[in-house]
Amino acid sequence: VQLQASGGGLVQTGDSLRLSCRASRAIFSTFAPEVMAWYRQTPGKQRELLASITGGGTPDYTDSVRGRFAISRDNSRKTVYLQTNNLKPEDTAVYYCNTISDRWPWGRGTQVTVSS
Repeated sequence: VQLQASGGGLVQTGDSLRLSCRASRAIFSTFAPEVMAWYRQTPGKQRELLASITGGGTPDYTDSVRGRFAISRDNSRKTVYLQTNNLKPEDTAVYYCNTISDRWPWGRGTQVTVSS
């Protein structure tokens, strides 16, 4: 399985981005049951869990993004999404997806940069 994240970019404070992450080379029966998650990392810091979603679509969020970000998934496309709203400079990071247990190799992520 390869995890291919996209959708990042340079935005201003208050803007929104929709991030996507496709599990290429995964088959439906491998992807669908997994609890998928979005993470982010900034230089010199540990990777931070942001949100997760069960195979059936039940989301969960950490306090840092609850109310601003929304996770969703399309099992038929083997893709998980992260809608990021009201972005702040402290949201600047590389964003990654993986299973909640880090089961698959990490991809390159997608860079989100929020200017003040």
